Amino acid sequence: MSRPRNMEAAWIPKTQLGELVQSGLITIDKIFENNLVVKEKQIIDILLPQLKEDVVTIKMVQQMTASGQRSKFKAVVLIGSDGFIGVASTKSREVGPAIRKAIDKAKLSVIPILRGCGSKECGCGHTHSIPFKTKGKCGSVRIQLIPAPAGVGLVCADKVKQLLRLCGIEDIWSKTFGDTRTSENLVKATFDALKQAHKFHFNI
Repeated sequence: MSRPRNMEAAWIPKTQLGELVQSGLITIDKIFENNLVVKEKQIIDILLPQLKEDVVTIKMVQQMTASGQRSKFKAVVLIGSDGFIGVASTKSREVGPAIRKAIDKAKLSVIPILRGCGSKECGCGHTHSIPFKTKGKCGSVRIQLIPAPAGVGLVCADKVKQLLRLCGIEDIWSKTFGDTRTSENLVKATFDALKQAHKFHFNI
């Protein structure tokens, strides 16, 4: 007698954190507050089922090997929702697998976003922007995110807007330095800036 497909695909946790999540004994907030490392994507699937996926770029990369030139597709994806964001990039011989692998990897990088109203011109106390200036970097790209008053919108590059919209930030100013034409580094620098703000908040 064959087993139902959903039973075959049932998740068997490989970590203690996974067991706690499956048993309903820990929340996503407790995971981040205690800086616990998420090693299984199913943890994020269970605790943050509302996450949405967004592809930043897909490009072909070529590598020289002993047997000749080999081509692969590189996908950079975002995964996020109101107050959370993750980003990752992976390579594969086909576009579909590259995107799926990147999504799974991005789930393991998800962080909470520290939002607020750090603009002196506004001071409304809502969560439309960020609470203070923060900086991030990736490769040669550096970015500074600056709190903006409500109604200003996202005054930044399109790829940065893509990330900020996904995690629920509505108003911001930004300054960028370096080779910002590299979309992957620009997005990862923005992610780093938001990550640094989160670390600063929990180290206070």
